[in-house]
Amino acid sequence: MTSRRRFLAGITAATLMPRVTWADAGSPAFLGAAKDSQGAYGLYGLDENAQIIFRVPLPARGHAAAAHPTVPEAVGFARRPGTFAVVVNCVDGTVMHRLDAPQGRHFMGHGVFVNGGDLLVTPENNYAKRKGVLGLWDRRRGYARVGEVATGGIGPHDIKRLADGALVVANGGIFTHPDHGAGRDKLNIDTMQPSLTYMSRDFEITEQVTLDAALHHSSIRHLSIGADGQVAFAMQWEGDADETVPLLGLHRRGEAPLLASAPDMDQARMKNYAGSVAFSGDGREVAITSPKGGLMQRYAPDGQYLGAVTRMDICGLAPRGAGWLGSDGLGGLMEIGQGLRPLMVAEGLMWDNHLVSLAALV
Repeated sequence: MTSRRRFLAGITAATLMPRVTWADAGSPAFLGAAKDSQGAYGLYGLDENAQIIFRVPLPARGHAAAAHPTVPEAVGFARRPGTFAVVVNCVDGTVMHRLDAPQGRHFMGHGVFVNGGDLLVTPENNYAKRKGVLGLWDRRRGYARVGEVATGGIGPHDIKRLADGALVVANGGIFTHPDHGAGRDKLNIDTMQPSLTYMSRDFEITEQVTLDAALHHSSIRHLSIGADGQVAFAMQWEGDADETVPLLGLHRRGEAPLLASAPDMDQARMKNYAGSVAFSGDGREVAITSPKGGLMQRYAPDGQYLGAVTRMDICGLAPRGAGWLGSDGLGGLMEIGQGLRPLMVAEGLMWDNHLVSLAALV
């Protein structure tokens, strides 16, 4: 039996034990997934100048990552429709846990920590019941699966936490099944209904936003949150390829969505595909990227078009300084403001679609 003196000594020792923070992982500013020249996949930590600090192996192609708000843990997600996610210790590179999607579910490539980092939330496709869900994983119990909640739509892809603890989910509207086309065939294009779903801290749906019927083929895929709570969403068009449609949406809770477009020539160059979206570091602009078009478009938060930056295969985008850090599939990492300045070319690396900023964490 533990004596009171020994018990109190244990508490004192635990209190004095130094707490591991993101600084112990080199204070990374960004996370990004990539494939190297040997065909191996990894999750990379980058400093503010886009130099590689660490690499953690991934078992297959990664997509995006979720960073814990206080401790140097990150969850790397498989590219949709993957069934794995790995929790990595970003200090020593070890894999702490592997998360496997439950039977009848697959991950969508994104996730977010809530409740101070105690709960991981993962958008998932429940293909058995043709609906989208959020998986709930308790970090305090070794990332045990503790439940799921419906998102009010099909194909939830990205998820973000708002400043008041509420969540916003991008329901892409697309139904897939692992038995069709390696899980990437789109099986409900004619009936898809994308939406934004807002949820309370208790995972109750508080608001849903849909687009006009003529735009029901505009899959809402990725999200970025402005400092004042404005939501920017990037879309991918699944309709007639000869049509040119808006690819950026802007929304505030309780209001109608605002759809933003560039002049016809620049809009056509995006090839109806926005891969990433991010507010600039100073919050004065929001941008979307198209790896298919090799173009980044810049907008004001009121939807006014501000211009474009050309870069082959550009996709990853995250706030940096007053502007952004961008990445491409050729190993390039670049500073973007009014123009573009290369920061680093990682020879042999193919950066995946997204960069995750840790600016608010470290």
